[in-house]
Amino acid sequence: MRKGLFLIACFFGFLATAFGAFGAHGLKSVATKEMIEIFNLGVEYQFYHTFAIMGAAIAGQWLPSKRLDYSAYAFIIGIIFFSGSLYAYALTGTKLVAIMTPIGGMSFLVGWLLLAATVWQNRMESKV
Repeated sequence: MRKGLFLIACFFGFLATAFGAFGAHGLKSVATKEMIEIFNLGVEYQFYHTFAIMGAAIAGQWLPSKRLDYSAYAFIIGIIFFSGSLYAYALTGTKLVAIMTPIGGMSFLVGWLLLAATVWQNRMESKV
């Protein structure tokens, strides 16, 4: 197991829980329903990819590949850019931060492809 990645996942899980509570309770009086939905979408994707980071950290026990680390790093970048930009937009209404959202989305996609490639490579090597 890659303990450093697992700790990062725990940190992101903590933040997602805190942001989720803030979105459910703290935003009601200061944000529109649409902005709260945008904020909650950021929380949702942060949770999904927190679990992906945990999976990559745990898979490191069986899949000895640096590509696995790169997958987790892509998920981390995705959380920062995708979820972070949605949080910033929902809280400030500044549309300029929305240009970062696709960067985060692409990082998520790259992370999933790297994770799949690592599993695929290991599958092929274990048959040889």
